[in-house]
Amino acid sequence: MASSDTPSGLRAGLAGLTTRGRSFLAAGVTAVLCAYVLGQDALLRVGVLLTALPLVAALLLLRTRYRVASGRRLSPHRATAGQEARVHLRVDNVSRVPTGLLQLEDKVPYVLGPRPRFVLDRIEPHGHREVSYRVRSDLRGQYPLGPLQLRLSDPFGMCELNRAFAASDLLTVVPRVQPLPEVRLRGAWSGQGESQARSVALAGDDDVILREYRHGDDLRRVHWKSTARYGELMVRREEQPQRARASVLLDTRESGHRGTGPASSFEWAVSCAASVGVHLMERGYQVRLLTDTGLSVPGPDGGANTVSEASGMLLDALALVDLSEGTSLSRGEEAVRLGGEGLLVAVLGTLDEQQTARLARLRRRTGTAVAFLIDTDTWAGLRLLAPETGGAELRARVRQLREAGWTVLPARAGDSVPDLWRAADRADSAAAHREEADA
Repeated sequence: MASSDTPSGLRAGLAGLTTRGRSFLAAGVTAVLCAYVLGQDALLRVGVLLTALPLVAALLLLRTRYRVASGRRLSPHRATAGQEARVHLRVDNVSRVPTGLLQLEDKVPYVLGPRPRFVLDRIEPHGHREVSYRVRSDLRGQYPLGPLQLRLSDPFGMCELNRAFAASDLLTVVPRVQPLPEVRLRGAWSGQGESQARSVALAGDDDVILREYRHGDDLRRVHWKSTARYGELMVRREEQPQRARASVLLDTRESGHRGTGPASSFEWAVSCAASVGVHLMERGYQVRLLTDTGLSVPGPDGGANTVSEASGMLLDALALVDLSEGTSLSRGEEAVRLGGEGLLVAVLGTLDEQQTARLARLRRRTGTAVAFLIDTDTWAGLRLLAPETGGAELRARVRQLREAGWTVLPARAGDSVPDLWRAADRADSAAAHREEADA
């Protein structure tokens, strides 16, 4: 909430004269001078009237001593690219006198649309008015809204005074998140579930994890030997399986992508990373986002208490991610090596032979590894001109990664992320059958 007072001072009033007010003032002064030269009393009276009208309007506007306050509310506060958001404005008259004509204009970036303008006739003492407008952006990012500008004017339109409130807000436009189908990849639940022994099961009676008794604890969980030792009730801590972990590696190298704007391969990659990350979080994974620049956004255990908060952190980071000038994925690969257990999902642009070899070796440090390998030529339109351009090279990269144990999903312009995710399940099942046949 922000407030504003009307100003005072003749200089401010004269500076606020509109084109109409200045025209009246100039006509009045001219009429007075002509009346003095020609000796016409009637013309003199007209000139005085024309001169006095804008001056009186400015003085009355300046003497209006009322205060107004404003507030802004976004719905939703975090919008998806292409989705409309509504901005609600509230103007309160906190003075004891009614306001005059008020014109409101909220400052918004051009990418969100034209600046909204509203005219409010009169606000009674301690009353309020509410207005709203819509904004929409196809581009990710954070966009400032405000400050709100207030324009006061007299009934004749002779004088206007502009004042701006100090408060502003941020609208975050996040990438599109597509719902993905349920799939089960081999080793995807490394670190949790039936394949992972629980901590208490690994400990003997002397190594059991204990804590102090709390009201409501089941007395059957009391550890009497430790109770006798410490002189207070001690209970066994509940068995807590470790959470499944997943890393989403996003390739942001400018050299690895093609196209511009919302239809570029990079925007497809960002949307893919957002869809996979949110999908895994909703299914109990602790997800972290990695990029080739070294950016790392942790999951729920890294500052968020709920899945929705963790998803919000991930989407906020992806809303601001941009193309990098780097040529290597080494920083992201190093982050995977330091904590690469669990599932790894990589969204990759164009790779050379050396980068592919490094990723192939990285597979040994992870559980299941899935790669969305973007065929960037299709985003550049090269396939329409030469169907074989880059095809042999892409197939070689796919073969090299699959031989290292990756589940590779070539992604072309127009491909659906849910369809590719479903294909990952089929590819993983086929690989499992091949391994069984070889055994």
